[in-house]
Amino acid sequence: MSDASPAATPGSSVTLRGVRQVFPGGVVAVESIDLEVAAGEFVAILGPSGCGKSTLLRIIAGLDRPTAGAVTVHRPDAGRFDTAYVFQDSHLLPWRTVVSNAALPLELRGVDRARRREAATAALVKVGLGDALERYPAQLSGGMRMRVSLARAMVTDPTLLLLDEPFAALDEITRQRLDEQLRELWQSRRMTVIFVTHSTSEAVYLAERTVVLSKRPGRIVVDRTVDLPPERVAELRATAEFARETRFVYEGLERGEA
Repeated sequence: MSDASPAATPGSSVTLRGVRQVFPGGVVAVESIDLEVAAGEFVAILGPSGCGKSTLLRIIAGLDRPTAGAVTVHRPDAGRFDTAYVFQDSHLLPWRTVVSNAALPLELRGVDRARRREAATAALVKVGLGDALERYPAQLSGGMRMRVSLARAMVTDPTLLLLDEPFAALDEITRQRLDEQLRELWQSRRMTVIFVTHSTSEAVYLAERTVVLSKRPGRIVVDRTVDLPPERVAELRATAEFARETRFVYEGLERGEA
């Protein structure tokens, strides 16, 4: 995607110390968050609605500044900004084709037309959209639009990928297929991924670690390594091991609601 090969670009590490966020009016969104995410790790963050999951993700991205505490993102290449963010909505530009939407981050960085099209095409092939380059967003299904959004995030070869419930609005089959594609992308690239979700099964399938927040103000109540093999296939969801791990996360959510 970029001049550096994926193997030569390790993930960013993330450290949060005493992070607190207070909104106008005195509403405390998150409180006393201490979290370490190692380079190349895949972490899922769960919690009740309104507990501050998205707030925490925005703070990590640098989109918001915490009221208190410190956030450190250690990038392997200090000379480049290589964080990518995928929102709940695909946010595609309707007047641009699939390939030009995917190439947009490179265009904004001043990459020449031929190189950015080549990189965008490669990213779209990775997510199974190599045959849809010249279509427009209105011609795509919801799942396809989210794949374009994912390709657009990956086109810069990020070392930190932040995703805020990107597949929540999709049907279950499409969601599971996109989960599988995302897991495969992470295994091939080993960028650091922090993924916000409401789904216990999605978190367990995707992540190496699950972090559960309490109801507002969000505090960490569970930080657990997922005890499943690194190769995650669709059939894994029907196993007793998967059910066990999902139960652990669900019990954490119940404690967070208490």
